[in-house]
Amino acid sequence: MVLLKHPSGAVPPRTMEASRKLICRQRQVLFFFLLLGFPLTIAGELRRYSVVEEKEGRSFVTNLVKDLGLGQLELSRRGAKVISKGNKLHLQLDQETGDLLLNEKVDREELCGQTEPCLLSFQVLLDNPLDIFQAELEVTDINDHSPEFLDKEIMLKISESSLPGATFPLKNAQDMDVGQNGIDNYLVSSNSYFHVLTRKRSDGKKYPELVLDRALDREEEAELRLTLTAQDGGSPPRSGTTEVHIEVLDFNDNAPQFEQLLYRVQIPEDSPIGFLIITVSATDKDIGVNGEISYSLFQVSDDISKTFSIHPLTGEVRLKEHLDFEKTQSYEFNIEARDAGTFSGKCTILTQVMDVNDHAPEIILSAFTNSILENLPETMVAVFSVSDLDSGENGKISCSIQDDLPFFLKPSGENFYTLLSQKPLDRENVAEYNITITAADMGSPILKTQVNLTVQVSDINDNAPIFTQTSYTMFIRENNSPALHIGTISATDSDSGSNAHITYSLLPPYDHQLALASFISINADNGQLFALRALDYEALQTFEFHVCATDGGSPALSSQALVRVVVLDDNDNSPFVLYPLQNASAPSTELLPRSAEPGYLVTKVVAVDCDSGQNAWLSFQLLKATEPGLFSMWAHNGEVRTTRMLSERDVPKHKLLVVVKDNGEPPRSASVTLHVLVVDGFSQPYLSLPEVARDPDHEDSELTLYLVIALASVSSLFLLSVLLFVGVRLCRRARAASLGGCSVPEGHFPGHLVDVSGAGTLSQSYQYEVCLTGDSGTGEFKYLKPILPNFQDHSLRPEMGENPNSRNDWSFGIQLK
Repeated sequence: MVLLKHPSGAVPPRTMEASRKLICRQRQVLFFFLLLGFPLTIAGELRRYSVVEEKEGRSFVTNLVKDLGLGQLELSRRGAKVISKGNKLHLQLDQETGDLLLNEKVDREELCGQTEPCLLSFQVLLDNPLDIFQAELEVTDINDHSPEFLDKEIMLKISESSLPGATFPLKNAQDMDVGQNGIDNYLVSSNSYFHVLTRKRSDGKKYPELVLDRALDREEEAELRLTLTAQDGGSPPRSGTTEVHIEVLDFNDNAPQFEQLLYRVQIPEDSPIGFLIITVSATDKDIGVNGEISYSLFQVSDDISKTFSIHPLTGEVRLKEHLDFEKTQSYEFNIEARDAGTFSGKCTILTQVMDVNDHAPEIILSAFTNSILENLPETMVAVFSVSDLDSGENGKISCSIQDDLPFFLKPSGENFYTLLSQKPLDRENVAEYNITITAADMGSPILKTQVNLTVQVSDINDNAPIFTQTSYTMFIRENNSPALHIGTISATDSDSGSNAHITYSLLPPYDHQLALASFISINADNGQLFALRALDYEALQTFEFHVCATDGGSPALSSQALVRVVVLDDNDNSPFVLYPLQNASAPSTELLPRSAEPGYLVTKVVAVDCDSGQNAWLSFQLLKATEPGLFSMWAHNGEVRTTRMLSERDVPKHKLLVVVKDNGEPPRSASVTLHVLVVDGFSQPYLSLPEVARDPDHEDSELTLYLVIALASVSSLFLLSVLLFVGVRLCRRARAASLGGCSVPEGHFPGHLVDVSGAGTLSQSYQYEVCLTGDSGTGEFKYLKPILPNFQDHSLRPEMGENPNSRNDWSFGIQLK
């Protein structure tokens, strides 16, 4: 800010205060108009001044006193000020002289850039009254900048097919100067292909353009490097350079060329498929896609295309099909090499086929029988012929088969052979033969051909079934359940098919009394044996029969085997006391002399058991006695003996309870009661009646006698009914089953009683002769004599419908005397 001074040099206080207020108002008004963005011209016209850029020190712009027509002291009095927009110009006003000076060096490019002309506006402000003068300062450019390319190197790709006269615009250079000092023209380094033209755009800027003078050849010169120079119009002129790198792009202007126009090769006729015959090669001066070559067979026949192939990229010629010298001796064909365009080159391949022994002999069957019967003499199996397409030694053939086979080859005319069997064959020894016929030529190397024939030996029924054992022993426990599987027989047959299909059957027994069909059945398919009903060891301990195995051949063959069935005993019978008889009309009484010595044999209990083995081992035990210390019993023989002398204190009648037990599991037992009467001697024919009357059991003895007589009568009637019933049943049977049994007197029991329930024990028949003395009203036992049947050879079984577990169905013959 510049203050205008009073002419006297001193500023009155009032004036200073007024000046400050005026300045403040002026500033406010000025800033207001400046903010509105338009100049305020109160007096005079727009004035323009000029100054050269980059001028060192203070530069004189103008004298405002002269330009504005003011007095010498008016500038200072009116407080003249210079204001520039944005304070870009550092202008200074000398209030005394009125000179407007530029204090520092000015850079036009910094202030205005490429704007031409470079005008900077400023205002001169005066107070009292307020005046604003508009002015412009033009900064004149000097050539202080050289042209400059943005890229140090310009890449340019030009096809060699470009015609002379073709133009290629380049990037222009930049120059900060303007007008005459800006870029004037472009130059290019000396070369034989291009010159440069300077072109001007619509905005006035100039740019270079290369012009092709003559055609490029990439194969001769693949790239070019030129120096481009931009020159301005200053004085002296300035310039800038850059490198122009030109890459000549290939154009397909060269055809592929083979290294040879004719290739000669030899190939053996036995070469495998895929065999490499030759590799051809062609070159192309072009590069890239234009230099890529593909190979192919050129205009070849179907025979050539089926026989040979060529890889399109490598040029490898390989064999596609086997060669045959006898068919074709040589091949000639052309190969084409083609680039990506329309250019191509050709060559010729001449292939000579070399003959080798590549044909194996051929075997042709004229007749063949794949199945022959065994046990036949020399038999024809096959008729065949051999041939070889080769000639000379390569075509001579010899035929053979394995040495370890019962077959031989017989020549039958030229190149014909017959395959025959040497001897009768046995299918059971070898059922199938694999025969290999080998035909070999005489070439080098020797080639062979083999034909495998499979000959089946057909079976005839020449082998009978064979049992795995000549005899079978099977065990079954008595009282078995019906349909019980007791064992299996097995036979094998060396034949095959239906000749080896075996059927099992039962043969009729030699003992016609044995109804085998009612005991045993056999499964015809697998030989399993079953017991049809329950067996009784006491009736039948063992039996034998034969089984037959018959094959399905014609005629059928068979064999036999012996089967022995052993019935195992079961403890199903309780001991039976034979003596003393328990169901007699009167109890048995043993007499004991009172004078008997210790160890005197009083009586002997006799018992039997229909079982066998340890089941029939009996033991005796004195369970209870009137005088326990008087009697003893031997456990193994049933003898009852005295252990001491009798005294007067001993009672005359004694009752002994004896238990008979077998050794089975579980054990079975029976009991018997013995009555012992002490007498003074055996000379007494009978006991005196008073003694008997004094016997407390006398009345019971008479009652017992009557009961025995009644029981005998009822038993006789029952036996008669049973005999009638059994006789009727036997008449209805078609065939009686004879199993044996205990012998009884004729007329008392049937000879054959059959048990089908399967769990009973055969009854035994016993006879006792009871002799009584006839007297008036009373009777005494004189003696008791058992009549024992034969238990070793005979037995009886309960009739069907009876309870097999009953132990009371015993028959007795009682004779009264």
